[in-house]
Amino acid sequence: MTVTRVDKDVDHLTLTLVADFTAPVEQVWRLWADPRQLERWWGPPGYPATFEEHDLTPGGGVRYCMTGPEGEKFGGWWRISSVTPPTVLEFTDGFSGEDGTPDPEMPTTSVTMTLTGRDGGTRMELRSVFDTREQMERLAEMGMVEGLSQSVAQMDAVLAG
Repeated sequence: MTVTRVDKDVDHLTLTLVADFTAPVEQVWRLWADPRQLERWWGPPGYPATFEEHDLTPGGGVRYCMTGPEGEKFGGWWRISSVTPPTVLEFTDGFSGEDGTPDPEMPTTSVTMTLTGRDGGTRMELRSVFDTREQMERLAEMGMVEGLSQSVAQMDAVLAG
């Protein structure tokens, strides 16, 4: 499995997922930069994502919708803060309604994705920062840790294909 560890730090309101790949940094970066490749792994198994907007420039946005096994829709969005291809992507991650409008009732997280060359492959660190302990607990109860781990675990198959 690609995911080597997941650290939940309640005191610092962070969730950090670390994954190691045998592929080079540029190839792993493309899994984020190409929306068609992103669709192949973003979302846990059984919840494929369709990316309707994908602008990885500072101030740009990403909109997507995951479809569950029963046809239920789960919308999401990213607001891009900073991009340093092919190593760093920083964004705010949130939920949206079916029409793509951000849901103000749901928490957002600040995410930093960092790729580093390591042992001939790539280490990816995905760090989510929460505003409050309550937000962190709410997203954990919704299955964020498991869903994120399952999603990232699918990246190896995309890299191999």
